Amino acid sequence: MRRFRFSDPGFDTVFPAFVAERRGTPEEVDAIVRDVLAAVRAEGVAALIRYAREFDRFELTEANLRVPAEEIEAGAADCPAEVRDAIAFAARRIRAYHERQRPADQRFTDEAGVELGWRWTPLDAVGIYVPGGRAAYPSTVLMNAVPAAAAGVGRIAMVTPPGRLQPAVLAAAKEAGVTEIWRVGGAQAVAALAYGAGPILPVDKIVGPGNAFVTAAKRRVYGTVGIDALAGPSEIVVVADGLSNPEWIAADLLSQAEHDPAAQSILITDDEAFAARVEAAVETQLGALATGEDARASWRDHGAVVIAPLNEAPGLVDLIAPEHVEFATEAPERLADRVRHAGAIFLGRHAPEAVGDYVAGSNHVLPTSRAARFSSGLSLFDFLKRTSIIRCDEAAFAALAPATIALAEAEGLPAHARSAAIRMGQGA
Repeated sequence: MRRFRFSDPGFDTVFPAFVAERRGTPEEVDAIVRDVLAAVRAEGVAALIRYAREFDRFELTEANLRVPAEEIEAGAADCPAEVRDAIAFAARRIRAYHERQRPADQRFTDEAGVELGWRWTPLDAVGIYVPGGRAAYPSTVLMNAVPAAAAGVGRIAMVTPPGRLQPAVLAAAKEAGVTEIWRVGGAQAVAALAYGAGPILPVDKIVGPGNAFVTAAKRRVYGTVGIDALAGPSEIVVVADGLSNPEWIAADLLSQAEHDPAAQSILITDDEAFAARVEAAVETQLGALATGEDARASWRDHGAVVIAPLNEAPGLVDLIAPEHVEFATEAPERLADRVRHAGAIFLGRHAPEAVGDYVAGSNHVLPTSRAARFSSGLSLFDFLKRTSIIRCDEAAFAALAPATIALAEAEGLPAHARSAAIRMGQGA
């Protein structure tokens, strides 16, 4: 963990460099991904089977590639009742939140008599990547599939690394209405969704987080399909005053540190004594944390405490542009309203980031690695597309034609100009 003081000489360069040092895709990862994508595109299921054996130590076959409906039902039934209830509770809140985002079609006639507008339509097919390995992630299923279903996506195909699927993941899939699940993970799963592989038909967009190989694969297939974002390690900034409970703040910092050794947790406070109490609480909690090994590595290598006037906190948050930021202060809106760059903002001492991960209703798929400067979290809009509508009658066309011709001729595009001029009887 690094300690920074806003008043230290060189803070403006040293702190941003510290925040940025986790970024980048190793060249060897990209080279492996390039070869995997090419193999799946050329060989289809045969490549998926080979990579499952090589990377996952799993004997994949065409027969067990798809998770059958009875396995989904049985897995969901095996999920503890309290977890199923929590999944249903979360799904209702996620669905309600995202349905409120639904935009309206619109048509209007402007001063030239031109009828204009737009129409929203859902994507035909979406692929959802659900990680395996470190833990079961039913929340990933819900956060990706529920908004897609709410948008009206016709086909939702879920991929997840082979092996025994956790009951909670299957319960979440059932709750979200996902019936197409494939036992394939890694870059090869991204390739199968993008290009198709045997019974896995290609999709129009791929969403969902994954490791460095999955992220590199999504970067490479973009253009063939759409993607949601390039996910990096998780991030949290907690802005807290000395009246906050240091145990609570320590738990919030570790809630992201436990995700990955490369995750980043940063505390900004104006109270140095409070910062010391938080640091002590972090050490105590790490000793009792089942995920303590990853969390300790994250806190040691990428964690930070910044001592700064709270009035400077919004500017520091914008500099970091974090995935999550909490304002655990007396008047959180006073600071939060000045923040421009953050994936999600949590207001007050009783709004920990963890509720956003699961049940608040907002989406937990959020921009990382400073992408909050130019992008937003996953939403209903990721599963919709907008089509422009233009209608001209003769009078409206006559109002637009002269400028159309002039601009087309200025750009050296005579066929464009003729397309308008011919309608005005000016040429053939």
